[in-house]
Amino acid sequence: MEEKETQKAARIHDMTQGRIVMPLIMFTIPLVLGNLLQLTYNAADSVIVGKFVGEDALASVGTSTPIMNLAILLISGMCMGASVLMSSQYGAGDIKLLRRQISTTLIAGCGFSVCFSVVMLLLAVPVLRLIRVPEEVIPQASAYLRIIFVGLIFTFIYNFLANTMRALGDSRTPLYFLMLSAFLNIWGDLLFVAILRWGVMGSAVATVLSEALCCMLCGIYIRFRVPLLCLGKEWLVFDKSLIKKTVGYGSTSAMQQMCLQIGKILIQAMVNSQGVSVIAAFTAVNRVDDFAYTPQQNIGHAMTTFIAQNQGAGHKERIRRGFQAGILIEMVYSAFLLIVVYTAAPGIMRLFAENGDAKVVELGTGYLHLIAFMYLLPGMTNGIQGFFRGIGDMKVTLYSTFMNMLGRVIAVFLMLYMVRLGFASLAWANMVGWFFMLLFEVPLLARSLRGMYRQPDSLSSIR
Repeated sequence: MEEKETQKAARIHDMTQGRIVMPLIMFTIPLVLGNLLQLTYNAADSVIVGKFVGEDALASVGTSTPIMNLAILLISGMCMGASVLMSSQYGAGDIKLLRRQISTTLIAGCGFSVCFSVVMLLLAVPVLRLIRVPEEVIPQASAYLRIIFVGLIFTFIYNFLANTMRALGDSRTPLYFLMLSAFLNIWGDLLFVAILRWGVMGSAVATVLSEALCCMLCGIYIRFRVPLLCLGKEWLVFDKSLIKKTVGYGSTSAMQQMCLQIGKILIQAMVNSQGVSVIAAFTAVNRVDDFAYTPQQNIGHAMTTFIAQNQGAGHKERIRRGFQAGILIEMVYSAFLLIVVYTAAPGIMRLFAENGDAKVVELGTGYLHLIAFMYLLPGMTNGIQGFFRGIGDMKVTLYSTFMNMLGRVIAVFLMLYMVRLGFASLAWANMVGWFFMLLFEVPLLARSLRGMYRQPDSLSSIR
């Protein structure tokens, strides 16, 4: 009865029954739109800073981004890992356990966010020097980072609330809050950077304010529309019996994100040795790659929620069919992506270049023309990772990401410094990393699917 009342009050959906393909697509679309909006206001930072402040400022945002993303991805990884447990608990109908899971995750995540923020506020400059950021860029980059980390707690709370609603099958509500937040962030950038001339600090202030607003609106909605998440005094419940598994799932997912970001930081460090123009071009193409990869990742995340709910309910056949549908969606999107990125590459790069800087446009266009033909590979890897997250095997996603980044970092070093392929090295290295990842994942996927066919009985819950 409690579950039915909750579903009437909000867009919470049970994915353990009914059709598969269209519900999976409809769940994915808000995820994609939400993350594209988030990337839009991240890209707005780069475009507005590059246009109104200059190349050094764009480079400072670019060199700060891997460090900022390290913290954000650690947080999102923890939330994602916990959401797998929540999806399984919801699919199994254990609402009391789900509520304890929610409060335990919130308390642990808030503590982590505050501690991480304090550390980075103190160590911003040493960390930037560690990754070989040019000295002339460090003052602006450190100011940008410190402001971003002041608002890290808002990033966690929003990610936690959004992932919790998605775990319950509601991917649309977080999108609406993000739409308003993205709109305000872009206007904030224009106000603080273009009009008030606060430089990169204005860009950071706009980002933090927009995230705080998004977090607040999400909390207000839950208060009035999602009775299941109105815990009252239960928000203070810290269940020690749940924390080990929560930390296990969350930390494995967070370690995966950290591994990914450390690899990107190492690559950024090598790029930083190539000069400001190369750094600026790399910043721009990374923004484009983020737009390209995000829908692929979101399709994988939708597969995770679908598979985890059916894991909790013990529906093996729906898991297999959901995986097949997800991979098909990934492939269709990747083909579309190839056409769009290849044809629009020069125009995209001119958006990021101050006064159409020819060197930045040339480097970025060459990269995008190469990478467009490779997007099929991350589509496959994201679908496979969505499957393994959904069945609760987080270690496969961690190890495969490690293989990806290991191959990519080694390839960048060899191609950039020894073979001397120039800026194109960064695109070819991506392909090497994805091949390493698939070589690790595909045999494990085949074995897991064969195991499901051999054992038709209900799957054990990962609660």
